[in-house]
Amino acid sequence: MDIPFVSRLMSRRPRIAVIRLSGTIGGSGRGGGLNDAALAPMIERAFRKGKPVAVALIVNSPGGSPVQSSLIAARIRRLADERDIPVHAFVEDVAASGGYWLACSADQIWADDSSILGSIGVISAGFGFNQLIERWGIERRVHTAGTSKSTLDPFRPQNPEDVARLHAILEPIHEAFKAHVRDRRGMRLAADRDLFTGEFWAGRQAVELGLADGIAHLVPKMKALYGDKVAFQVHGIRKPLFRRLGLSAEALIDAAEERAAFQSFGTRG
Repeated sequence: MDIPFVSRLMSRRPRIAVIRLSGTIGGSGRGGGLNDAALAPMIERAFRKGKPVAVALIVNSPGGSPVQSSLIAARIRRLADERDIPVHAFVEDVAASGGYWLACSADQIWADDSSILGSIGVISAGFGFNQLIERWGIERRVHTAGTSKSTLDPFRPQNPEDVARLHAILEPIHEAFKAHVRDRRGMRLAADRDLFTGEFWAGRQAVELGLADGIAHLVPKMKALYGDKVAFQVHGIRKPLFRRLGLSAEALIDAAEERAAFQSFGTRG
């Protein structure tokens, strides 16, 4: 059957596959965050469908799980190398911590003047309630098989040995993050500044430090690079109806957690 002229014309237009990576990474385990298992089919489809001339990542994430960040970024790089497709990341509000890990899977990173980028570090946070329960006359009883089983128990005084063990875990994760950024950004990174302290910067500052390549938005930049005739094919994850409407307890909890994570880097006009 002959393809109509308009369809043949559209099929000859260069295609840009657009992948939206928005939200916390790994989430809460209830399905609300970005994770490799959920994103894999979408990412595979974006690289393989319609022979795109480039893939554009829209990144808007304050971070989350370092493992999921690594898995998602590795999948993007593997497909980009296998299919020889350039990848561009466009940062919206935030690409911080794991969000910046994802952005670094691209060959070039573009940001808005007001975007926040960086936070190349690893954090473990919690609370200590031991004085509170003592004040209320509550006795904490814990029985373990294994001397480290109750490490960092929030209802007991902080143990320096527990803290040392935690830092022994955090440091290699931080080193993996730094190695990923150095591998992807290379000589573009500012040599006279320590960029791995967990500090973060606004868009133009990030460009000056080599964390991004320029100030640009998706459509005009892709048209400037690949021609005015490019067609954009957006790929995303379809959430269940109740989650999209926020009508489940899980959706409400996820939304609250995600909002808190974004507010760590938030600015308001």
